[in-house]
Amino acid sequence: QVQLVESGGGLVPTGESLRLSCAVSGRTFAISVMGWYRQAPGKQRELVATISSGGTTKYADSVKGRFTISRDNAKTTVTLQMDSLKPEDTAVYYCYLKRSIDWNKDYWGQGTQVTVSS
Repeated sequence: QVQLVESGGGLVPTGESLRLSCAVSGRTFAISVMGWYRQAPGKQRELVATISSGGTTKYADSVKGRFTISRDNAKTTVTLQMDSLKPEDTAVYYCYLKRSIDWNKDYWGQGTQVTVSS
Protein backbone atom coordinates (compact mmCIF):
# COMPACT_ATOMS: atom_id res chain seq x y z
CA GLN A 1 0.00 0.00 0.00
CA VAL A 2 0.89 3.63 -0.37
CA GLN A 3 0.13 6.28 2.25
CA LEU A 4 0.07 10.02 1.63
CA VAL A 5 -0.02 12.52 4.49
CA GLU A 6 -0.46 16.24 3.87
CA SER A 7 0.57 19.05 6.17
CA GLY A 8 0.83 22.83 6.10
CA GLY A 9 -2.74 24.00 5.66
CA GLY A 10 -4.24 26.82 7.68
CA LEU A 11 -5.95 30.20 7.74
CA VAL A 12 -4.21 33.18 6.15
CA PRO A 13 -5.27 36.65 4.94
CA THR A 14 -5.41 37.56 1.27
CA GLY A 15 -1.99 38.03 -0.27
CA GLU A 16 -0.11 35.82 2.15
CA SER A 17 1.64 32.52 1.52
CA LEU A 18 1.36 28.91 2.61
CA ARG A 19 3.48 25.87 1.90
CA LEU A 20 1.85 22.45 1.68
CA SER A 21 3.85 19.26 2.01
CA CYS A 22 2.96 15.65 1.31
CA ALA A 23 4.98 12.76 2.68
CA VAL A 24 4.62 9.41 0.94
CA SER A 25 5.33 6.09 2.66
CA GLY A 26 4.81 2.42 2.04
CA ARG A 27 5.44 0.93 -1.39
CA THR A 28 6.93 4.07 -2.90
CA PHE A 29 8.67 2.47 -5.87
CA ALA A 30 7.64 3.35 -9.40
CA ILE A 31 6.02 6.66 -8.42
CA SER A 32 5.34 8.55 -11.62
CA VAL A 33 3.13 11.63 -11.41
CA MET A 34 2.64 13.51 -8.14
CA GLY A 35 0.46 16.50 -7.58
CA TRP A 36 -2.20 18.47 -5.82
CA TYR A 37 -5.94 18.77 -6.33
CA ARG A 38 -8.41 20.89 -4.42
CA GLN A 39 -12.10 20.88 -3.67
CA ALA A 40 -14.07 23.90 -2.56
CA PRO A 41 -17.50 23.58 -0.90
CA GLY A 42 -20.16 22.70 -3.45
CA LYS A 43 -17.63 22.29 -6.26
CA GLN A 44 -15.93 19.39 -7.97
CA ARG A 45 -12.38 18.41 -7.18
CA GLU A 46 -10.02 20.19 -9.58
CA LEU A 47 -6.40 19.89 -10.57
CA VAL A 48 -4.04 22.46 -9.07
CA ALA A 49 -0.62 21.26 -10.18
CA THR A 50 1.22 18.09 -11.12
CA ILE A 51 4.86 17.16 -11.57
CA SER A 52 6.28 14.16 -13.39
CA SER A 53 9.19 12.02 -12.26
CA GLY A 54 11.32 13.97 -14.72
CA GLY A 55 10.27 17.32 -13.30
CA THR A 56 7.75 18.42 -15.93
CA THR A 57 5.11 20.59 -14.29
CA LYS A 58 1.52 21.44 -15.12
CA TYR A 59 -0.61 24.11 -13.47
CA ALA A 60 -4.22 25.17 -13.50
CA ASP A 61 -4.58 28.55 -15.20
CA SER A 62 -5.98 30.02 -11.99
CA VAL A 63 -2.74 29.40 -10.07
CA LYS A 64 -0.06 29.96 -12.72
CA GLY A 65 2.53 32.43 -11.55
CA ARG A 66 1.42 32.15 -7.92
CA PHE A 67 1.90 28.47 -7.03
CA THR A 68 5.02 26.34 -7.42
CA ILE A 69 5.11 22.55 -7.20
CA SER A 70 8.28 20.61 -6.46
CA ARG A 71 9.24 17.09 -5.46
CA ASP A 72 12.07 15.27 -3.77
CA ASN A 73 12.30 11.81 -5.26
CA ALA A 74 14.77 10.60 -2.64
CA LYS A 75 12.45 11.57 0.21
CA THR A 76 9.29 10.87 -1.80
CA THR A 77 7.75 14.19 -0.90
CA VAL A 78 5.91 16.76 -2.94
CA THR A 79 5.38 20.36 -1.92
CA LEU A 80 3.19 23.18 -3.09
CA GLN A 81 4.35 26.73 -2.44
CA MET A 82 1.33 29.01 -2.61
CA ASP A 83 1.96 32.75 -2.85
CA SER A 84 -0.38 35.71 -3.31
CA LEU A 85 -3.27 33.68 -2.00
CA LYS A 86 -6.81 34.73 -2.83
CA PRO A 87 -10.15 33.92 -1.16
CA GLU A 88 -11.02 31.76 -4.17
CA ASP A 89 -8.10 29.50 -3.27
CA THR A 90 -10.02 28.40 -0.18
CA ALA A 91 -10.51 24.63 -0.40
CA VAL A 92 -9.43 21.27 0.90
CA TYR A 93 -6.17 20.40 -0.82
CA TYR A 94 -5.40 16.76 -1.63
CA CYS A 95 -2.06 15.20 -2.41
CA TYR A 96 -2.16 12.74 -5.30
CA LEU A 97 0.08 10.30 -7.09
CA LYS A 98 0.17 7.60 -9.71
CA ARG A 99 2.62 4.73 -10.06
CA SER A 100 3.79 3.32 -13.35
CA ILE A 101 3.14 -0.25 -12.16
CA ASP A 102 -0.57 0.31 -11.48
CA TRP A 103 -1.36 3.30 -13.66
CA ASN A 104 -5.13 2.86 -13.42
CA LYS A 105 -5.05 3.41 -9.66
CA ASP A 106 -5.03 6.87 -8.07
CA TYR A 107 -3.59 7.36 -4.60
CA TRP A 108 -4.89 10.21 -2.43
CA GLY A 109 -4.11 11.82 0.89
CA GLN A 110 -6.75 12.72 3.44
CA GLY A 111 -6.68 16.41 2.58
CA THR A 112 -5.68 19.60 4.35
CA GLN A 113 -7.82 22.72 4.70
CA VAL A 114 -6.63 26.02 3.26
CA THR A 115 -8.70 29.09 4.09
CA VAL A 116 -7.90 32.55 2.74
CA SER A 117 -9.74 35.39 4.42
CA SER A 118 -10.73 38.51 2.53
